[in-house]
Amino acid sequence: MSGEDAPSESQSPDEVHAGSSPTGPSTDVSGSASDAPSTGEVAAPADPTASNETPVDGLPVDEAEGTGDPVLELMAALEAERDGYLLDLQRVTAEFANYRKQADRRTTEVGGRARGDLAEKLLVVFDACDLALEHGANDVAPIRASLVQALEPGGLEVLDPVDEPFDPNRHDAVLHEPAANGDDAGQVVVEVLRRGYAWEGRVLRPAMVRVRG
Repeated sequence: MSGEDAPSESQSPDEVHAGSSPTGPSTDVSGSASDAPSTGEVAAPADPTASNETPVDGLPVDEAEGTGDPVLELMAALEAERDGYLLDLQRVTAEFANYRKQADRRTTEVGGRARGDLAEKLLVVFDACDLALEHGANDVAPIRASLVQALEPGGLEVLDPVDEPFDPNRHDAVLHEPAANGDDAGQVVVEVLRRGYAWEGRVLRPAMVRVRG
């Protein structure tokens, strides 16, 4: 053996083994020794589903991406404003409908009361016609009938309750007579001394009557 092939005295057995013939089994591993963990721990495999994107302002990546679109933010603001206007419109519409109902009811009540006041002023005319008829002036009968026909469609009601049960809300009993034996019909109007009048259910003047029972 030549001096060049002999191992140097300064070389260690490991160095001699490393310099052996390349035809022997290979002991090389991929990657350098510097890539392996220095602590001897094996690194965990990477999660293929994990995202490499960094969250924005502490939000998840999906939410961060959604908050960054100005068009979506503008559409959300416009929808909120639209919903607010819609609620205001519905509220104003309901308030106006209630106001209109109340106004119509007040108008009807005021108009009915005004017409009733006018009819009440005409009671003296009816009384004059009735008195004239009692004294035989039959010529005024058509006048009285025309007045009644003109006012009845508007709400006039003539109270002439002969043979009807006595109603203290619509009749004024000025005379009383006892009931006949065995008569349990209660108080009954037997004579009308002066007619009464009502307007749309409101009594303008009760009928003056004589009651039996």
